Amino acid sequence: MCTDLQPAGPQRATTTRRLRGALAVGAASLALLCGTAPSAAAAESPGQKIADALRRSPVHVDPSLTSAVDAKQQRELATRIRRTHLPIRVALVPLVEGDSWGGKPEQLAEVVHDRMGGGPAILITLGEQPNDISARAWPSDAHQAFHAAAAVYFQKDMKGAGPAKRVARAIDIIEAGNGDAVYERATADLGAPAPTQTTADGAGAKSASGPGSPLVRLLSLVVGPVLLLAAAGLLLRRRSRLRDLATPFALPRSVFAAARQADEAGLRDRAAEEVVRLGEEARTAQGAPAAVERALDAYAAAGTVLDRARGVPDLAGVFALVAEGRAALSGAAEVLPLCFFHPLHGPAVRRIPWRPLGRREQLRVAACESCLRAIRTRRAPEVLTDRQDGRPVPYFEVPAEDSLWAATGYGSLLSGADDSLAGRVQRGDFTRTRD
Repeated sequence: MCTDLQPAGPQRATTTRRLRGALAVGAASLALLCGTAPSAAAAESPGQKIADALRRSPVHVDPSLTSAVDAKQQRELATRIRRTHLPIRVALVPLVEGDSWGGKPEQLAEVVHDRMGGGPAILITLGEQPNDISARAWPSDAHQAFHAAAAVYFQKDMKGAGPAKRVARAIDIIEAGNGDAVYERATADLGAPAPTQTTADGAGAKSASGPGSPLVRLLSLVVGPVLLLAAAGLLLRRRSRLRDLATPFALPRSVFAAARQADEAGLRDRAAEEVVRLGEEARTAQGAPAAVERALDAYAAAGTVLDRARGVPDLAGVFALVAEGRAALSGAAEVLPLCFFHPLHGPAVRRIPWRPLGRREQLRVAACESCLRAIRTRRAPEVLTDRQDGRPVPYFEVPAEDSLWAATGYGSLLSGADDSLAGRVQRGDFTRTRD
């Protein structure tokens, strides 16, 4: 080893330290060049950490929440999950605006599911509101998990229960597979009519429910009592006769995520791209001739609306028509339209009952997951606005004769299987074509 070249004494020690430092730097550089060094960012990713923890145990609780869900409760939840023989995982971490998931449980679920490699799974997390939990499933709606978790929020015997008990109840409902029915029972009283009340000035005005009832609180937070009264006549005239539909939509959700972040010019460009893409898909489709024809009709109608679009509501209509064409090409017998409250939220996941204030009749409109959650937690969903008399109003407050979108709810309020947005554009219901 050429020991005769080694320096002696302090000089030797200093030289040795230098050599070790150089070797360490060289080794690190070589590892980076060879691609063998682990990625610190990947290793420290919050989503990756949760995924790694869930591979070891079906229950992961952030250290900041261990006072609410202690080690014993975690073990009990894990045992309960294993008894179900279902791919259930529980990730209880704080959700706040500005965190790695934007405070959104669905974003947390998507990231963790991706880090775990995808596949069939059910992930239970905390919800956006206090005392709320959320569940997301792959495939969508597997074991009715979404409504199983949602129902717990409204169950009276769960009032004041901690997160461990709420999660345990959700697991039991998921195992039973009747989350939809449990949710309907838990929320049934939200739409119950109440006796007539007299106003403070003695006018004896009638109300569908008392000022403190769950119905009034829910609907007032949806769009406000003034809006509901204004929209009631329109919505009742356009009552939908469509059944609940659950077929996945063909238009990628990423399209809508990008569209919501674009300004009007950017939104127009994205709408034009989707119209062109629909035309190409329709012309090369190998499906049933009738389905291809419907897709081509939607393509033509989308082009008509795009050419005459005067703002975001019309551009949203382009996306609705593209979605209608994609639905035809998908081969599914029936699909849900875009979200009634804000079509740029993307495809709806469920039809929900919506009772305008002061009316006994109940409408069913298609809503996306975020709007479903907002209404379920008594918050106002984001609503697409239009302009009327120079002021912004919810688009469905515009008179139906002046707006195809108000008349149809971007597809929610069509009159049946033979009715379509494309057909209405073709017959001249899109009033821009009359200008």
